[in-house]
Amino acid sequence: MAPRLTAVPSRTAGPGDRPAVLVLPGGGYARQADHEAEPVAEWLAGLGIHAFVLRYRVAPDRHPAPLEDAKQAMLHIRSGAHGLAVDHGRVGVLGFSAGGHLAATLSTAVATGSPDLDVPQAVPDLTVLCYPVVSYTWEVHQGSVDNLLGDAPPSDKLAELSAEQQATAETPPAFLWHTADDAAVPVSHSLGYAGALLRAGVSAELHVFPNGRYGLGLADGEPGPDQWSSLCAAWLDRAGWTQPAPGPF
Repeated sequence: MAPRLTAVPSRTAGPGDRPAVLVLPGGGYARQADHEAEPVAEWLAGLGIHAFVLRYRVAPDRHPAPLEDAKQAMLHIRSGAHGLAVDHGRVGVLGFSAGGHLAATLSTAVATGSPDLDVPQAVPDLTVLCYPVVSYTWEVHQGSVDNLLGDAPPSDKLAELSAEQQATAETPPAFLWHTADDAAVPVSHSLGYAGALLRAGVSAELHVFPNGRYGLGLADGEPGPDQWSSLCAAWLDRAGWTQPAPGPF
């Protein structure tokens, strides 16, 4: 499957450049979850943010194919070749599950000198992680590991792709949310990444909801997790990224 990038323009009218966010749906590096793609982009557009949904390569393609796709998408968004008025200094990434792993890897690979991502302009300015896969060495989501790296990957590659081990002071700030009883991706993944950022002196906001099934997406109608989008919108607003469109979303 060739990568595909789809733009959803901000619904805020008026002159001036707007922030942009690259949306990375999950699917265990085996598929793309539709409910974590365009609906999320539409939500961001309603906040006054240009959104770009990336259908990155998945199995049988292996690492670094998805990371390369995400890198090229970030460079394309900053380039302006798409015709939207994007603020090149405010381009973020938002990922769910394995898409969260890709977003976290994109956020940490340059700072650690990864040969798979050697262009600083590909690093996002902020990161939103929704029940992300983060660690490939602790309480791992084995399906994501197998699909991205194949059988029996070396330990150094597993560590390299464990973003909680790669965070530095240069890693962008992050908003994270997870449910405590997630049976697919343990909450330890979000806890580990948030802790790593804070130890590195990087701002992080983490919300852990007691209950909620895995793969909620926008979580409409799910008491507790349904707050995540408003909490994230408030975080983006404090960062100066939002300009909601008039009228109801």
